[in-house]
Amino acid sequence: MNGSRHTMDWQIGGGRAIHSDRTRIMGILNVTPDSFSDGGHYADAENAVSHAYKMASQGADIIDVGGQSTRPGHIPVSPEEEWRRIEPVLQALCADESLIISVDTYYPEVARKAMELGAHIINDVTGFRDPLMRQYAARYKVGCVIMHDITLDEKEDVCAALVSFFQKRTAECMDDGIERERICLDPGVGFGKSYEQNVSIARRFGEICFENYPMLAAASRKRVIGMSCGNPPADERMPGTIAYHTACILGGANLIRVHDVAEAAQAAKVADAILHSYNE
Repeated sequence: MNGSRHTMDWQIGGGRAIHSDRTRIMGILNVTPDSFSDGGHYADAENAVSHAYKMASQGADIIDVGGQSTRPGHIPVSPEEEWRRIEPVLQALCADESLIISVDTYYPEVARKAMELGAHIINDVTGFRDPLMRQYAARYKVGCVIMHDITLDEKEDVCAALVSFFQKRTAECMDDGIERERICLDPGVGFGKSYEQNVSIARRFGEICFENYPMLAAASRKRVIGMSCGNPPADERMPGTIAYHTACILGGANLIRVHDVAEAAQAAKVADAILHSYNE
């Protein structure tokens, strides 16, 4: 932990920006029947929209809408099915200018349709690997979350691997027209990494903060949390999630992606106060 973090504001869609004055909260809205933690709870569009507003009232700065699970061993759904699930939710949420909407997808056509409706951010768990995804994001001038999803050898130094990936992928994105200030980086906790590597990300977060880009920590209820505390059910991992994310914030994370918004928002305020005291 280094007691400091990058301060570049993150430019997103609709001429808006996510400011770096405090930790920002991205609330998870899974419009799916099979997500590892809350699958089926918000598969109905009306329930999903209601939950989005609840998260906003609890302190979510961003609502991250996803139409398929990306848990280990998931069975991908088609782009058509993913869009069928999220379209009515996006129709309702994107019409409200008080909300900032992110869409969790790796399908370029789903992303394009979402951006046409007014989504502000594309959160791609394949890290904008697809050139078409990069081209669409550049055209619509949205925020882009680039996540690391490459499987690492257990002996690899995770921080060195992440920095190398971020260097390569950010260059590819900018070559395809995505503006630098629209990029946010996610180390991809739980994607292709060992338990030890996932723990190291939190412990050494300052080492992966790269060239002043905003950094997202997204470990909510994941396996690394469970394995650290006796493997409770996913919906009982909120305290462990807070501990992990607090370490990331103190190491330099600007945003955290969470299921439990109210608790995360309170913890982030305390972490921000501690971080501020480092810099006085």
